Amino acid sequence: VQLVESGGGLVQPGGSLRLSCAAFGFTFSSSAMGWFRQAPGKEREFVGGISWSGGITYYADSVKGRFGISRDNAKNMVYLQMDSLKPEDTAVYYCAARGTFIATREAERYDYWGQGTQVTVSS
Repeated sequence: VQLVESGGGLVQPGGSLRLSCAAFGFTFSSSAMGWFRQAPGKEREFVGGISWSGGITYYADSVKGRFGISRDNAKNMVYLQMDSLKPEDTAVYYCAARGTFIATREAERYDYWGQGTQVTVSS
């Protein structure tokens, strides 16, 4: 089982980034997916989640209206579109998978994790 994130980088405040997460080795199409982030000195926090079909999405209040999650089950990919980025969005971003249909905000309920990709928002 492997989750591989990509798309991180340095962006100015107000800019956009699109993170991708490729999944290997499990039944992606029946797994809910989540995105989490961890800033230096802080605990890992929930960013958003998407159900197995993509029909249900959840977001943290801090990113609601700015971030969007989507998935392509034919390609075993999940995406995090981040717009109107702020310096406080700076963190390592992780995708995670759980073997049920519905996502959750609780990190301990996810079975698999990627290695993370760094997002830095700075002028």
